[in-house]
Amino acid sequence: MFSKATEYALRAVIYIAQKGSAEKKLGLAEIAKAIDSPQSFTAKILQQLTSGNKIVSSARGPNGGFYISDKAKKLPVRSVLNVMGEGEVLEKCVLGLKRCSEVNPCPMHAQYKLIKPQLIKLFHTKTIQTLADEITSGASFIGNKK
Repeated sequence: MFSKATEYALRAVIYIAQKGSAEKKLGLAEIAKAIDSPQSFTAKILQQLTSGNKIVSSARGPNGGFYISDKAKKLPVRSVLNVMGEGEVLEKCVLGLKRCSEVNPCPMHAQYKLIKPQLIKLFHTKTIQTLADEITSGASFIGNKK
């Protein structure tokens, strides 16, 4: 549903929210390894997420790294999609057709229109902190490696 960059961005934000803080900043190598992403690709994604401190914050130097402020942890997961340029993906046709509508439906239109409101609500109501807490509790995971 989302691009690989957005998938990695979601994983990175959740991992940083779970493991990092302003006092304990996380390094690029650690984040990339934890989310099972190539380090160079992760660097580009983190650059997007830190631009203007939209979601992730960073600090340079010997004690530098990445962290998420308490305020940013309260943001809905949808904010990550917006920063990555995929905020409207949930509202669009699931097959990506521009002319899909009630009058001119794609083969999946009828089924997708039933679940679309639930997906939109999920991404608007789940916060970054909520997802990080689910990982901390052991209820879910974000890495593909054991």
